[in-house]
Parts: sequence; C-alpha cells; structure tokens
Amino acid sequence: MDCLFCAIIAGDIPSRQVYADDTAVAFLDINPWHRGHTLVIPRQHVADALADPETLSVIAPAVQATGRLLVDRLGADGLNLLVNSGAVAGQEVFHLHVHLIPRYAAKPGMSGLMERDPAHDLDEVQRQILGR
Repeated sequence: MDCLFCAIIAGDIPSRQVYADDTAVAFLDINPWHRGHTLVIPRQHVADALADPETLSVIAPAVQATGRLLVDRLGADGLNLLVNSGAVAGQEVFHLHVHLIPRYAAKPGMSGLMERDPAHDLDEVQRQILGR
C-alpha cells in the first residue's frame, strides 16, 4: 500500500510530530491554513471517516489532547475541527485525518478560516507546541 500517512507513522517519512499515543499520531500540516494547523491520524489505516464508524471515536482522545496543546501552547482563541471524506469533499490523502486548525481573534468566523495564513516557521511552531 502506498499511503503517505502510513509511511509517516512507520517513520519512513519525517514529520513534525506534536502528539502520539497508542491509537493516533498528530503532526503539523506542511501546507497550513493557520499557525499550528495540525493533522491527527489513526495508526491503523482507514481510508476516511465513513469507512469505519469506530475510528473517529478511537482517535477522539488524541484529537482532544492535541487541541488542548494547540490552544494552551499557541494562545489560540478557538479551534476548527475538519474532516474531509472523499475526493469531492477535498480529501487528498486517503487515510483518515482530522484537521485541527487553531483560530485567532484577528481572523474570526468562517470567512477568517478561508483566509490562509501559512507563513510560519514550522520548526518554531513545533518547538512552541512541545514546550521546548
């Protein structure tokens, strides 16, 4: 199977990991919408959120823990959770992933979500999230 996220989990492709547990891994998106944009993926390959009804609940604790880190460590004022299921919905990597997109008061609401703000040093963002 040629799955980018499975390769990241296996350590074959580097990532800027910010959280991991027995069921999930969270790492910074390499093309972020906003500072701290993170993906949470299950360790087990599941194509999308509709392929296995149990998987979202299995990774929910990782989503919550990662979301807490993003808000607490980056000073985010809120957080969007987004899951795309299927190509027509915008899914590009066919391994279930939850986007955690920190939101800041300077760009509120859905219109602020759509205004990308990707110009951040990902290594620095990772250090801040990890408290280093």
